[in-house]
Amino acid sequence: MAEFMSNSDAFTWAMEADPRLRSTIVSLLILDERPDWDAVTHRFDRLSRVLPVFRQRVVASPVLAPPRWEYDPDFDLDYHVRRIAAPPPADTDALLELCRVAAMESFDTARPLWHVTLVDGLADGRAAMISKVHHALTDGIGGIQIGMTLFDLQPEAPTPELPDPPGGAVADRWDEYRAALRYGAGLLGSAVTGALTAAPRLFYDGLRDPRGAVVEVAETAASVYRTVRPISRTGSPLMKERTLIRDLSTYSVPMAQLRAVANARGAALNDAFLAGVTGGLRRYHEQHGSQIDELHLTMPISLRTEADAMGGNHITLMRFDVPAGELDPATRIERIHRRVRRVRSEKSLPYTQLIAGALNLVPREVLGSVLTRVDFLASDVPGIPVPVFLGGARVVEQYAFGPTIGAAVNVTLLTYVDTCAFGIDIDVGAIPDPAVFHRCLVEGFAEVLALAD
Repeated sequence: MAEFMSNSDAFTWAMEADPRLRSTIVSLLILDERPDWDAVTHRFDRLSRVLPVFRQRVVASPVLAPPRWEYDPDFDLDYHVRRIAAPPPADTDALLELCRVAAMESFDTARPLWHVTLVDGLADGRAAMISKVHHALTDGIGGIQIGMTLFDLQPEAPTPELPDPPGGAVADRWDEYRAALRYGAGLLGSAVTGALTAAPRLFYDGLRDPRGAVVEVAETAASVYRTVRPISRTGSPLMKERTLIRDLSTYSVPMAQLRAVANARGAALNDAFLAGVTGGLRRYHEQHGSQIDELHLTMPISLRTEADAMGGNHITLMRFDVPAGELDPATRIERIHRRVRRVRSEKSLPYTQLIAGALNLVPREVLGSVLTRVDFLASDVPGIPVPVFLGGARVVEQYAFGPTIGAAVNVTLLTYVDTCAFGIDIDVGAIPDPAVFHRCLVEGFAEVLALAD
């Protein structure tokens, strides 16, 4: 039976038509030593059997149906799990260059949308694992769940058994059309059922409280508009150009210190994180003799529940403005907290799939013109709180480089044990001096962390 993409996954996949909007996630693990290669490949083999999407490719469906997942009849684990010797000078810069190239390359769409590379022989005796996954396979939190099926909590762990490999027949053309027709009929049936279920409640609410019913509908409509509203220009007078060239870098701060700053102001860790990023953006503009006020931010919000299966996309991308020009870091945290709290309570959130379905009908060039006017993207991913091991080697650092999806820069916060690790993905067309931006970002977080003193 055909497994169609959800509307949000189909939206993520369709954006590939504009390469500036690619949704590729690259992550970097630093290991304290070379892991056991057989153990590593065994874990990824098991993952591909436990989570079938790792053995599935994306195929187009007939009209009126979204793309679907289909088992790759030529699945080759050795294609997806590779190892190489670290290129000279075998240091962090060499790893970041490998990550940079991975982030810029498109996937082979005839195969499942992932691969990992073990990089051996780093100058300090360590090793690294670079993974590349399309956002249609998983969101950030889903990726952490997947990671826990790969990692061990101790260096010498028993080898888990391999379940039977999943599989399915490749559909012929008539099967595709029949599946598309069933999908369309199911969609229509769900719409009719939903309308019949909702109509009595709406009628009753309208009789009981006419004004309240009208206000509820108006507020929901306004919330949907805020979610999809067009952006006519960037908030930044500098970061306007968009290209396919990327620059990646990393930075980290103690999680306890950043959380303490946030808690002291009744805010969340994410609010202090955004305050640090916006502080860096303000400093970057000041470095170039430019002033800013509000900047356009895209921020993923997780909709994942305990009932959701491992992996998959359970997020919505919310766009809103943040006070990047605010000089005082404490005030900036408090103002950002109020903005984010309001966004997290938007009435449009339960309608994410419907909104994504509607956006799938919008021409890609129209969506691209909106997304490329977003100034920056920031994502906060709660990571693994305890030390973990892969193939007997201890994971000492973890970084995630999220896609810019048309923005000038993406800064992704991934927590690991007691550290907030930032993966910084820059479009060098928008920010042609990445080293200057990195220094400004470090200074932006320094002014936030100074509030803990």
